[in-house]
Parts: sequence; structure tokens; C-alpha cells
Amino acid sequence: MTARVRWLKGRRSATMRTAVPLVTLVLAAAACGVPVAHASAGDSPSAATGQRAEGSWTASFLSSRSIATGAAAAATGTTSLAPAVTCTDRYFNGMTTAQRVGQLFMGGVNAARPDQTQLRTLRTYHVGSIMLTGRSTAGVTATRKAVDSIRGQADLVGGRRVGLLVSTDQEGGQVQVLSGPGFSTMPNGLTQGSWSTTTLRTRAAGWAKQLKAAGLNLNLAPVADVVPASLGTKNGPIGHYYREYGHTAATVTSHTNAFAAGFKQSGVMTTLKHFPGLGQVIGNTDTTANVKDTVTTASSSSLTPFRSGIAAGSPFVMVSLATYTKIDSKHLAAFSPTVIGQMLRTQLGFKGVVISDDLGNAVAVRSFTPAQRALNFIAAGGDMILTVQPSTVPAMAQAIQARMQQDASFRTKVNNSVHRILTAKLNAGQLTCS
Repeated sequence: MTARVRWLKGRRSATMRTAVPLVTLVLAAAACGVPVAHASAGDSPSAATGQRAEGSWTASFLSSRSIATGAAAAATGTTSLAPAVTCTDRYFNGMTTAQRVGQLFMGGVNAARPDQTQLRTLRTYHVGSIMLTGRSTAGVTATRKAVDSIRGQADLVGGRRVGLLVSTDQEGGQVQVLSGPGFSTMPNGLTQGSWSTTTLRTRAAGWAKQLKAAGLNLNLAPVADVVPASLGTKNGPIGHYYREYGHTAATVTSHTNAFAAGFKQSGVMTTLKHFPGLGQVIGNTDTTANVKDTVTTASSSSLTPFRSGIAAGSPFVMVSLATYTKIDSKHLAAFSPTVIGQMLRTQLGFKGVVISDDLGNAVAVRSFTPAQRALNFIAAGGDMILTVQPSTVPAMAQAIQARMQQDASFRTKVNNSVHRILTAKLNAGQLTCS
């Protein structure tokens, strides 16, 4: 054997030794049931539905970071396995871009008379969550039938349903969307605030069971706003309707916690609202433009209910449509990186889903186009866009997709938001990976 031949054989042996770990990783992953990617998400959607053409659940879910880890192991000759792919990763990586964007929306559906045109819009744009709106006296059984019908239109990814989050405003008093047989009549917030926290938690657990029986898994409550006694009913959005639990941060904190704990006990998620508080305003953002809070700061005691609820694990926080002049005078709270990114995410450490107050019909946002509302909210760090008007979804969704193509940092924000929403769905039992 010549020296060159020996050299070439040595090179082949070295190359094979270096390649073995990557091959071993792929085979080991397959043997363990870890999916191996062959295409990036969104490569082959059906033009009509946005669904992926392939039917295999395991075909398209190994994330790029897992591949990179395997390649790094091969390059160094190590045998460390790639990180496990999570359940939410599997759904996320199997989605088209349109399906991912659809997860950012919660669209309104009339609780008493679901509108088929609105439902078609929500289905066309892959909207991943709905809110029952208006007023219904149909009761638990009829509501469950309607909700089950709506659930049937949820997207499929790899042959598995991406379950819907179904919510409503079920606070009590004048803000109770669902009533009738099987639903208790809930008293207003001030009355609930006069009860012991033990009583409220017990009652809340019962109310949550009723919602769950009706097919809902999320309540857009409790109200964490602190309305000073000196303002009372002059406070348009909260005090006027007696929605607050009390007039001190201590009372509101203890009772929002009790309400949320009761719902958690019965398996229904809750939403702290309306961050950073609507207790100090006069105008109602639903019906009034340019609502301003000139009192609240980033260290106000009125933030205590939010801080406490977040520490207790609140999965959702709703951001208001007022402007807080001592926090960020240039933006509505829902469009403010200071309110969402700095205060809510960093100072309060909130890791869950940031949902907007209504961006579809509220007078507070009518000076912005639907596209601007959606882009401003996501750019500020928000996750889920609530719109009681499904007709605004097309413009909003199209604007988000267009911005994602142009702006990598915006695309990252969207992807992070979708992961948070999918995590909430997983926790609500709406994703199946076993």
C-alpha cells in the first residue's frame, strides 16, 4: 500500500467517524418517536384552506434549533441528544403562516344568535379563539350546543385539532353575558367584594363549573381596577356599573385573587383586567375617545391587584385603551411598549398571554385603521387581539402577514406570541400530543 493510498483511507475513516454521531442522532430520534423535519412550516399549504397537505403528525415538527444542535454534535464528535420538541413546538412548526397569525385573534360571536357570515370570516382567517358577546338567556345546554358547533371549525394541524379558547364576559351584575337555565345570577363586583374571600372563592368555583359545562374555558374577568371612593360612579367604565370589588387596593387584591382561585379550582382560566387600571378615569374607552389617566404611575398602589394576581399565576392580562400620562403620554396603553414591555413583562414579570381590550369597535381606537391597531398592539409586545367585530380581522391579519415578511424582529414577536397562546391552549387541554 502506497503512502497516498494509506492517507486516503485514513481520511475516509475519519470522515465516517465524524459523521456517525449525526446519523446516530437521527436514528435515535426516530426510534424514540421524536419527529424529524423535512420542510419548513408553511411550505405546502393548501391554497383554499391554509392547511398543510401532509397527514403525518410526526413528519414536520423537529425545530431548526434541534437540527442545529445535532449538527453541532456531529461537528464536535459528541453524542448529546437534541433538545426534546415540546407539544406546542409540534403544533407551531406544523402551521402555515396564515394559521399562526390566526392564533393571534379572539373574534366576537353573538352568544344568542351566532352570525354565519362572521363565523365564515373567522374560519377563513384561522382565528384561534372566540368571545361570546351580547346577551343570551338560552342557558347552559343550548350554549354548549352552539359552542360545540363552533369548535368543529377549528383548524387541523397534522390531522390534529388546534382547540379553540372560548371566552365571555362573566363578571356579574350588569356584565354577565350568559344566563338562563343552569347559570346563576351573579351579583355585581361591589357586592362580591363585601363577601369573605372564602365565600367568593366557593361561589366563583360554582360559576366556573357552569361556564365549563357550557363549553367555555376562559373568562374575561376578574376586574382588578381600583376605583377610589371619591370617584365612585363618576368613573365611567367601572364605577358606573359597580364592577369594582372595592375602593382600596387591599380589598380588590384579596377578592380578585379569590375569584381567580375559584375559577382555577374548576378548570376555567381567568383574565386580570384592565392593566394598568381604569379606576382613575372618567370616560369609558368603549364609548369615548382620548380617555386619559393623569394619576397612575409605574409604582402606584393600584397596581397591587395585578402584581399579586400575576404572582399567583394569572394566565391572561388584558391591557386597557386609555392613555396614562405619567407612564407613557404618547401611546394608548395597548399600543405602549412601556406599559406592556417594561411594566407588565419586566417589572411585574408576566409570562402569560397579553390580550387587548376590544380593538374592533371601541371608540378609543377609531382614529386608527384596523391594520394600524393590530400592528401597534403586536409591535408593543401584545399577544392576542380581541375584536368583537370579525369584519376587522381580514385587514388586521393581512397587515400582520405583510409586516412579518418585511421585519424580522416583528416576525419574532409574532412567533413568541403564538407560542404563548399555544401554551395557554395546552394548559386548557386544547392541544393533544400524546
